[in-house]
Amino acid sequence: MADITLTGDVRTEFGKGAARRMRVANLIPATIYAGGEEPSFLQLPAKETTLALRHTNALFELEFGNETKTAVVKDVQRNPVKRTVEHVDFYEVKAGEKIVVNVPVFAEGTPKGAAVAFVDIQEMSIKADVANLPERIVVSVEGLMDGDKVLVKDVVLPEGTELAMDDLEEPVVTVSVPEGDGEEAAEGADAAAEAPAAE
Repeated sequence: MADITLTGDVRTEFGKGAARRMRVANLIPATIYAGGEEPSFLQLPAKETTLALRHTNALFELEFGNETKTAVVKDVQRNPVKRTVEHVDFYEVKAGEKIVVNVPVFAEGTPKGAAVAFVDIQEMSIKADVANLPERIVVSVEGLMDGDKVLVKDVVLPEGTELAMDDLEEPVVTVSVPEGDGEEAAEGADAAAEAPAAE
């Protein structure tokens, strides 16, 4: 069921001093939350965890002590300067459970003419089974023209998912000609029309 397995140890030390010692030992502190239950505290290998976090909405199998828990990433705390991972919060999930996650939006395709696609909503909230969490939502802009918009209600969601957003009229992607491009194209056309014909 899980996409990624990480093996760590139970965390028994807390505070800034303990966190520094873990970083020196190439470990990352983590917490697993479960609705209504006491959280679990663990430490994970830094390299493997950092690489695994590149996968959006991945399902993790976390092994620590005598326990194994399936979870998704809830929050990642990073060093503001180095951007290294300093702490990870997970949320435990069960097979068959549906959860709401934020999924990155990507525009795909080529609009007509000089128009360019601008992504207005970087992430969309959707509800999906924990075994079917998408990494991205792709919005096609192929053939769209200056002024066209793709609204929330127009987006084709990945199979097995449902929308978890209230404003269905909000633009997700807007297609427009960047300021200056239209004027330059018009000026170029005028100049070509005014130029004397070659003899």
